[in-house]
Amino acid sequence: MALCWEDLPMDKIDKKILISLQNDARVTVADLSEQVSLTSSPCWRRVKALEESGVIRGYHAELDPRRLGYDVTAFVSVMLENHRIDVGDSFEVAVQGIPQVVACHNVSGRYDFMLEVVATDLEAFGEFARNVLRTLPGVKEIYSSFSLKSIKHQRRLPLP
Repeated sequence: MALCWEDLPMDKIDKKILISLQNDARVTVADLSEQVSLTSSPCWRRVKALEESGVIRGYHAELDPRRLGYDVTAFVSVMLENHRIDVGDSFEVAVQGIPQVVACHNVSGRYDFMLEVVATDLEAFGEFARNVLRTLPGVKEIYSSFSLKSIKHQRRLPLP
């Protein structure tokens, strides 16, 4: 079972560290320590503790899909043939290896999974849906919706 906020001995300084790192993960320890009113060594130790506890899972660059040629974002609902564990597991493993699938969630409701998929254009998405998505293990049905405009794209989490 994963640790939750209440299980971790975090204080206001840890919260400030997390807010600062979410705003700019490239901040130096010296600048971060200044932002949270600590000296460098204790600040660095706190960051390491947050990493080791799994609160901080990694540091990433946010890329602009359009500047990389991905003009289409699709949200694909996937229904599996049945709900056997091996079918779901096979699907999940297969999806992990597909770079165009940038997010995958197991969801409640009519469909079993919701995928976020990027493609260069509608034709490329159509080929991807036919040749890749429909051939994934256990897929019975797919339903695609396309993003007309991205209103909010934020990976920052609100802190309790």
